[in-house]
Amino acid sequence: MKILTIGLGYIGLPTAVMFANYGQEVIGVDVKKEVVASLQNGRVHLEEPGLQTALSEAIRLGNFKAQTNVENADTFIVAVPTPNKKDQYMSCDLTYVISAVNSLIPYLQKGNTVIIESTIAPRTTNDIIMPMIEEAGFKVGQDIFLVHCPERVLPGQILNELRTNNRIIGGVTPACVEAGKKVYGIFVEGELITSSATAAELSKLMENTYRDVNIALANELVKVGYELDIDSLEVIEMANKHPRVNIHQPGPGVGGHCLAVDPYFIIAEAPEQTPLIQQARAINTSMPNFVVDKINNIMSKNNGKKVTILGVAYKGNVDDIRESPALKIIDQLKQENNYEVSVFDPHVKQDWIEDNLDHAVENSDLLVVLTDHNEFKIIDRDALKTMKHRWILDTKNIIQPDTDMTLLNLGNISKRTMING
Repeated sequence: MKILTIGLGYIGLPTAVMFANYGQEVIGVDVKKEVVASLQNGRVHLEEPGLQTALSEAIRLGNFKAQTNVENADTFIVAVPTPNKKDQYMSCDLTYVISAVNSLIPYLQKGNTVIIESTIAPRTTNDIIMPMIEEAGFKVGQDIFLVHCPERVLPGQILNELRTNNRIIGGVTPACVEAGKKVYGIFVEGELITSSATAAELSKLMENTYRDVNIALANELVKVGYELDIDSLEVIEMANKHPRVNIHQPGPGVGGHCLAVDPYFIIAEAPEQTPLIQQARAINTSMPNFVVDKINNIMSKNNGKKVTILGVAYKGNVDDIRESPALKIIDQLKQENNYEVSVFDPHVKQDWIEDNLDHAVENSDLLVVLTDHNEFKIIDRDALKTMKHRWILDTKNIIQPDTDMTLLNLGNISKRTMING
């Protein structure tokens, strides 16, 4: 089978490489010339365990090549970004999806399968994508098989989860479902779940919305604990010993390409029916302000001038900074509070990020942990000797306490601590 994947980002590239390493002829297409050039030279452009090795194997087998142009194929997979619009409800921006579908339509032939992997608003496949294909003279379900198959993978474990996770096959018609199952049956070991395209779209969004709402509950508990001088992390640990309770962990906010984005796609389609989802989003987007407020409290206590941020990626052990709450916190500290801010993240390469922890903490008054990278779990205490004040605010609860530092987290920080600590 010849498979053409449009979009070679965090999902499109691993998917393309996976098919290639299962014996399929794969063409990877991306509009970014630097991405294509890197892949043509055999180098991945993003951090994901095992991906470089998998790409090298796909190239060795002669099953994968990257280019900027679309060509004929048996199956077309669209895996391009779907950001939020800047409208009232931050609805789904389909610009890249529509562009990708328009680019493949001239190459469609009867019998082809078109798969939308991009996360999209409910009814997009039926109401927007299908009319585009049928306006080109094809009958969906007879000439062309249209499917929505959302990805459900965890960054850091993408290659394994692409293969082992259950996969939703959301077809516009039963024939479309069967065509989608034929494609993903090549390598998926999990269940191929039969669904309509519309239900598949909403299912993906609700999976991430469920987690966003649960995190909002934990973050609201942090604010309650702060007000009442109760350790919210201890409360969560005890509550989760109940056999039917699973409160998620709080944090400095919610980032990434899913949890911070997808709930809005539901809200925009049904704003009057989604007060809970909207409130959860408001709570989670308020957390960077909450963290900055606590940083200000600490800095006022030690007359601090410099803050060191550990971690700018939205989650641990990846280089992905999309929608990262750390970016909002850093910007607010610089712009509104006029602190000197240094940033250290061993996974993210930017010219504004220190590549040496010793330099980042020198003369610092406060260390703020915003990402749970493995490298931060055990910090060399000697590296902190050059700090002016050895205060640490650990928003991810990963650092072990030490008698030679003042360690605060989202559980033990409270109004009483800030007044009397």
